[in-house]
Amino acid sequence: MNLLLIASTVFTLLTLYFIFSMIRYARRRRPVRATRSLAGGAASACAGGASVMLAFSYFGYFQLVDEQLVGRIKFTESAPEQYVARLMLDGEQHDRMFELQGDEWQMDARVITWKPPMTMLGLDPIYQLDRLSGRYFEVEEELSKTRSVHALSEPVPLDAWRFAHKYPRLLPGVDAHYGTATYLPMAHGAVFEVTMTRTGLIARPINDAAREAVGDWGQ
Repeated sequence: MNLLLIASTVFTLLTLYFIFSMIRYARRRRPVRATRSLAGGAASACAGGASVMLAFSYFGYFQLVDEQLVGRIKFTESAPEQYVARLMLDGEQHDRMFELQGDEWQMDARVITWKPPMTMLGLDPIYQLDRLSGRYFEVEEELSKTRSVHALSEPVPLDAWRFAHKYPRLLPGVDAHYGTATYLPMAHGAVFEVTMTRTGLIARPINDAAREAVGDWGQ
């Protein structure tokens, strides 16, 4: 994080230097040097903008070192194919409650990992929980019945994940992808533990109701 702030500061100063150089050469009627300064300023501005974007993303994302606990989720059946999901995130004082339709659930996260040349900065991967959704086991029901999806995080200003996912060539050192847990069954009283790894989310059943639901799944 500190390295990103330092990089953004350095590139900002370089941009200002090139702008002043361009103005000076333009006044002296040296178009070649003015053009070179303009090109240098544009390159520095792009690099500085990318550094600022990544620094902002660090504020809204969680740092990922090893496999770590995200939280637990418990399901209570309120009606046929309708459940109340109680999400207990690690580090949050208050639980979140969501209504999910269907037979199965899934949690998604946005993950940013680094490729050269960004790996030289020694940055750890970062992630942000994205959404919680339900779905029906039968395709016909999935196409005809009410679906449910809930956002788990607020949008991040200057989100590097969105930018890198949409324009990967403009941020060659950033790998933006989804880390998604496999769909698992919902059942009354079932509790699952969710962890985050470098490859994505993993959900594991941790009580008898959840293990029984997973064991009977698809039968």
